[in-house]
Amino acid sequence: MAVPSRSLADDIRRRTDDELVGLVLARPDLARPAPADLTGLAARASTKASVQRAVEALDRGQLQVLEALVVAGDDASRESVRRLLGVAKRDEPRVRSTIDDLWRAALLWRSDGTHHVVRTVPEVLGRSIAGLGSPVRELRPSPGSDLSAIEDPQALADLLAAAPPTARAVLDKMAWGPPLGVLPTSGPGQTAVRWLLEHHLLVTVSVDRVALPREVGLALRGGRLHRHAELDAPELPARTVPSVDALAGGAASELLTQIDEVAEAWGAEAPRVLRAGGVSVRDLRRTSELLDADTARTGFLVELMYAAHLLADDGEVVPVWAPTPELDDWSSSEAGHRWATLASAWLRMTRAPHLVGHRTPGASGVANALGPDIQWPPVRAIRRDVLAELEGLPRGSAPTAEDVTRRLLWRRPLRSGAVLGEAVAAVLREAEWLGMTGRGALSDPGRTLLVPVHPSSATRVPHQGDSATPGLETAAAAMSAQLPQPVDHVLLQADLTAVAPGPLVGSLAAFMRLAADVESRGGATVYRFTNESVRRALDAGWSAAHLLDTLRRSSRTPVPQPLEYLVSDVARRHGRTRVGGGAAYIRSDDEATLEAMLAARDLAPLLLRRIAPTVLVSQANPAVVTDALHDAGFAPVTESPDGSVVVAETRRRRARTRRTAAVAVSPVDEPYTRSLVTGLRAAEEAADARRVEEEQREGPHIPVTDPVVTLALLRDAAADRHGVWIGVTDRHGGRTRELIHPRRIEGGQVRATDAAGHEKSYSIHRITGATLDPTTPAVE
Repeated sequence: MAVPSRSLADDIRRRTDDELVGLVLARPDLARPAPADLTGLAARASTKASVQRAVEALDRGQLQVLEALVVAGDDASRESVRRLLGVAKRDEPRVRSTIDDLWRAALLWRSDGTHHVVRTVPEVLGRSIAGLGSPVRELRPSPGSDLSAIEDPQALADLLAAAPPTARAVLDKMAWGPPLGVLPTSGPGQTAVRWLLEHHLLVTVSVDRVALPREVGLALRGGRLHRHAELDAPELPARTVPSVDALAGGAASELLTQIDEVAEAWGAEAPRVLRAGGVSVRDLRRTSELLDADTARTGFLVELMYAAHLLADDGEVVPVWAPTPELDDWSSSEAGHRWATLASAWLRMTRAPHLVGHRTPGASGVANALGPDIQWPPVRAIRRDVLAELEGLPRGSAPTAEDVTRRLLWRRPLRSGAVLGEAVAAVLREAEWLGMTGRGALSDPGRTLLVPVHPSSATRVPHQGDSATPGLETAAAAMSAQLPQPVDHVLLQADLTAVAPGPLVGSLAAFMRLAADVESRGGATVYRFTNESVRRALDAGWSAAHLLDTLRRSSRTPVPQPLEYLVSDVARRHGRTRVGGGAAYIRSDDEATLEAMLAARDLAPLLLRRIAPTVLVSQANPAVVTDALHDAGFAPVTESPDGSVVVAETRRRRARTRRTAAVAVSPVDEPYTRSLVTGLRAAEEAADARRVEEEQREGPHIPVTDPVVTLALLRDAAADRHGVWIGVTDRHGGRTRELIHPRRIEGGQVRATDAAGHEKSYSIHRITGATLDPTTPAVE
């Protein structure tokens, strides 16, 4: 006959290899770093930090069952759990399967058909479980109080039935929580509370506070923990939308175009890095105006570029945000691959662009794009959960943000509803901008990008450039089929505009950005030619003839006469005035133009002075003079010392790519976990053999254990009043063996009694290892 398990460690040792693999896959933190043996695995599984992670991963149904097991105590059975949940007999299989899930996750251990909650679970859940207070004995009423009427269900029911109406009204208000109340100082409430205190239906916990005992709360609720048991996930209603992939392709095309425009603008004039990190509100607003987009979308774009390593702090003495060399390789790749790179970076990033412009906890002001306050690692898990919900729906199905939030609150009930709702709405909005979704439904390219790992995890995000993950290349091919094909022409119109009927090929797109300004975006982009845009092209070295010739070759319609006049007029005035070094000189054959400059009030700071009929001089820098003349409406060009025109080339600034060194870490997947379990089983068997040999020679074997394992074992021994053999080092490095009975562990010290009954104190850092004394019986 098998000896029943006495602890979680015993339970884990008796699990099969498949069950151990399932445990580690469900709680991967147990494998990092790898424990020495199964005893170490069990000790780590019972630590508060690990249990906290496991509890946070529970859905609402699992959490409710776990709470019922904690309230039921050590004698918990499926029937008692079912009664506490208030579910019908037909729901017992669902309760049973949920208890099995909790056991597989090592939040429970079994012994003789009963279930025992791991000791640290109540600490993680807190004192008020499901809105109930502590048991009446733990509330410590006055000494000598007769609590039999509270602890006996029938006597408690009779007492509640005999309660005065005012007293019963007080109890009904506290029945569903919170279990704490304030003592009234006068009125009928004071009399009612006095009666409740006299009959121990309420217990004072401070000078002005009272608590409702758990037994009373359960009786008032009819023996149920919750108003409604929610063992199953709520339905996720969704509407059917058409043309999902086409809309996703259009959004992806617009995203790629805007990324190119940000890279072009920031490569020419990179914004400064703020002292606290990030980009200033003014620079972000200027970029928003360039893109004709709101700051929320612009913040998303620059954060996405940063996550994809296309943008970085250049690390100079006066640092700026500049494109990286990787941008050039990315820009030259196929459009579908460019999109897949960005989408993969979005799925991996731990930054939350929706926080840009909002106040974050601990920040002195609003969060800036690319700043440290945008870092929020939980957003990556929220993206994964949202996309997993969309992936589970039929193709073309789009739920609302509210329904997705309600579903995720069931899956992760310990999350804040307000924070989660805001994050879900942001994730759905960003997925739409990115082309992962179309009209709220997951697109086929987005679905392809999500690569499953194993049944216990939702999705895995492929790493950029990882050839071992086919999801990236497959998603790139899927999006390429949906992206609008680039066009190599525009349609020039008589109102000085040009219409691009689709995304332009690279060289034509760069030319149009130089010679014209974007007026509107959409399926077709409208560009407008102005004096400033034509002058910008001439400043870059284009001649009027070359400019008009390029427009003729690139347009399916003739060059309108107004556009020819505009180019010719700007070119006629362009370069008429020349600026050179001196400090600076201005020369022009048109004396009237020089007279206008001397009379211009805006140019007074330049302190212009005529030294010849066709020459002016200034003490200002030539670049400053040129900019001032541009601002005043003149069209000068800069000339070199030999009199030739200097072409103002756009400087393309590039920042060095800064990445943290990659650390090769094996993923906690099934092959790794099976190898780990095989090693743990072998280590346990070897430890058992050494233990038997050492016990025969000199007593129980004391292994060298991890401090976390040692603390967990000592706490369990103190709770069970179990003897423990420990190895202790003295000041000289010598090691001794002692049998102790731990009483209290706090402040890095263990208070215990030794084998002779003397009370001693041991420093945790001097204990090299510990093992339970096999001769000490467990206390039931």
